[in-house]
Amino acid sequence: MNSRANQLKALDRLLTIMDELRKKCPWDKKQTFESLRHLTIEETYELGDAILDNNLLEIKNELGDLLLHIVFYSKIGSETDDFDFSDVANSICEKLISRHPHIYSDVKVNNEEDVKQNWESLKLKEGRESVLEGVPNSLPALIKASRIQDKVAGIGFDWEEPHQVYDKLKEELQELDQEISENNTDNIEAEFGDVLFSMINYARFLKINPENALERTNKKFIKRFQYLENKAKMLNKPIKEMTLSEMDIYWEEAKKIDKKKCY
Repeated sequence: MNSRANQLKALDRLLTIMDELRKKCPWDKKQTFESLRHLTIEETYELGDAILDNNLLEIKNELGDLLLHIVFYSKIGSETDDFDFSDVANSICEKLISRHPHIYSDVKVNNEEDVKQNWESLKLKEGRESVLEGVPNSLPALIKASRIQDKVAGIGFDWEEPHQVYDKLKEELQELDQEISENNTDNIEAEFGDVLFSMINYARFLKINPENALERTNKKFIKRFQYLENKAKMLNKPIKEMTLSEMDIYWEEAKKIDKKKCY
């Protein structure tokens, strides 16, 4: 791997290129924090896809894209004398040192949970009025629920055993069934949300990332359905004209192929 000197040289090269692009490229000159925002979100999701696919080459490439965005935002900030890349880097360095007193001070911890609880306690000491202030409003609901549960668990508001969470999930499912039987759409939606929230919480106790788990299922479904579509093309038959029984045959074939690849 590259030496620290080469890593710093590469970063300096990127900073220099950013300076040049901001001066000379019509597109780069026009960009603002707001215009880059949706592109940054897109790049983050592309990195997420690469991670789920375990594609190390793409992970490297997507990390580069995100690094470019960090450098880009820093350059824009420097043009109004608000902050530059050095300020950004030093800011996270100071935060990491402050939030790791078990490394940079004399605080003792016994395990990962102690570290997480210290982290949330330190945030409150830094002036936050609620442990939930750090959860972005614009997060997708599934990820937001997961982060909310992580945050409150970090200060001790949590179940003690996984079976308690599972019992709560069963309770929420019963309440959902009750609302379905009464056919109240608004209440059904509310109880369905409670079921999802409990499922996400249960995933946390099982040490499973619910976002990753759901995306794995999405990818699996897409792959199997595309297998079905390809079979329909081979038969020269529009998929809309296939019976459900015909579709099911090829769906089961796709499942068997997936299982073989797992071994």
